[in-house]
Amino acid sequence: MIPFSMLERYEGNEALFQTVMMSIVSSYAGEPLHLHAEGLRGTGKTTIMRAARGILPTITRIKGCIYNCDPLDPHCPKHRDLSASEIEAIGTEDIQMPFLEISHSAKVGTVAGSIDLARLTDISKPEAHLLPGLIPQAHRGIIFIDEINRLADTSPEITDILLDVMGNKPGHLQIEEAGLPAVDIQVRVSVWAASNPDEDPGPLEEIRRQLSDRFDLVCYMGRPDSVDIVANILEENSYSYRVRNVHKKEKRPLKSNEQGYKRDVIKWAENYQCLYMPDFLRSYIARLYLKHNLESIRAIEAIQQAALLHAVLQGREKVLISDVNQVIPMALKHRVDGDTLVRLINEAESKGSRDSILSFKNRQSDRSRDQDEDYFQHNARPLKDMHRGELVNTEKALTL
Repeated sequence: MIPFSMLERYEGNEALFQTVMMSIVSSYAGEPLHLHAEGLRGTGKTTIMRAARGILPTITRIKGCIYNCDPLDPHCPKHRDLSASEIEAIGTEDIQMPFLEISHSAKVGTVAGSIDLARLTDISKPEAHLLPGLIPQAHRGIIFIDEINRLADTSPEITDILLDVMGNKPGHLQIEEAGLPAVDIQVRVSVWAASNPDEDPGPLEEIRRQLSDRFDLVCYMGRPDSVDIVANILEENSYSYRVRNVHKKEKRPLKSNEQGYKRDVIKWAENYQCLYMPDFLRSYIARLYLKHNLESIRAIEAIQQAALLHAVLQGREKVLISDVNQVIPMALKHRVDGDTLVRLINEAESKGSRDSILSFKNRQSDRSRDQDEDYFQHNARPLKDMHRGELVNTEKALTL
């Protein structure tokens, strides 16, 4: 597989590269970000997502824990009741952040967990014991599902498991097997998925709207539109190119660019944990929710989380209104109809008309009004009288 850092970038896939990085950073920081990539078949959605495995940083877990227990926050049945000294006695180890894939042939036991047949058939000491499935083993990492729309149509049991895992952050998973006590655990895992909405059985939001809503962001993957880019893609996928790169790997097994991405992820995750969002932007997102009667609170939670991550990747210490507007389409594409989305985006990018989101009329407390008045200078010109260039500059000045 071509390394993540060497994959061809172009306008149609820039958003996917960016959202993949945002999800990795958020996952490493301890907060899942669920991502769904849509687009025509053969455009490289799964290639980008699978290649991201190579830039995942390492995490520290309790030594030998198949659930990937954080030594500072153990959660599995074996370790969650242990003291700090007992965990220290067991020891810790560093492993690469998990990246596991759910196939369409997977069974419920494979995904959630089932009886550990190796221990059950152990001649010296047979014992009935639960073996965690792919999702609990991906704790603090990523689960990838290709053609998620087809899985949602053919595997309702697995879809129900995903609904529980993605319903909250962290998610919830219950492993059950006849004759054994149920194991209930929390799972912090980012779910990545890819699909072609033009193929049977159709778009995910039309098959299982509940599951579609669980994805924080939906990113559309476009086709390359340059002869040079297509030619480069052909070269990268040619046999001779792969042979040459095999020899390069033997000489330099560890790509410096891949290591650079890992260092960036760690740095961005640290910045994300202490990033500041101005109160007026939270009010902006809240007004968006009320004005357009958005159905799901998850939508505005996704906008807030993604805006923070977008700012982090831009190297900023504070979120700007441009960060919020940048992620609105990805957070709402699968949650509202097309007309509402277009209207909402146009209003968000408008020059500041009387009916724009920023000036949305809604009852608020005196304290909130006082805060708004203190935040915006009294000698400032009304937004409705300013053109776009002035509006952006003013917003940047306010948040310096």
